[in-house]
Amino acid sequence: MVLASTEYKHIQLGDRQVPYIAGTTMKVVELVTSVKAYGWSPEELHANYPHVSRSKIHSALAYYWDHKEELDADMERRFQYVEKLRREAGESPLAKKLREKGYLK
Repeated sequence: MVLASTEYKHIQLGDRQVPYIAGTTMKVVELVTSVKAYGWSPEELHANYPHVSRSKIHSALAYYWDHKEELDADMERRFQYVEKLRREAGESPLAKKLREKGYLK
């Protein structure tokens, strides 16, 4: 993959203009979903992703806030795609078996 630099020191754009945290394979949206899902602060993000420096975390969050509308739309598209796949796949054999045994409602 070819990465292009941005005005954000620690953010690079991948082939499809997807922002990655430099020196990692982590997308900015992956970091942001942890903030949205768990309410993690930058310090908590670093504790859970110790391979990402604090400066890279702050740069990723700054990039997110400066591109919030675009990245929120991207996350929503991803969520809708996963939901579509989940509906199409139907119930897993394990879930069906657990439901039959009364372990799931």
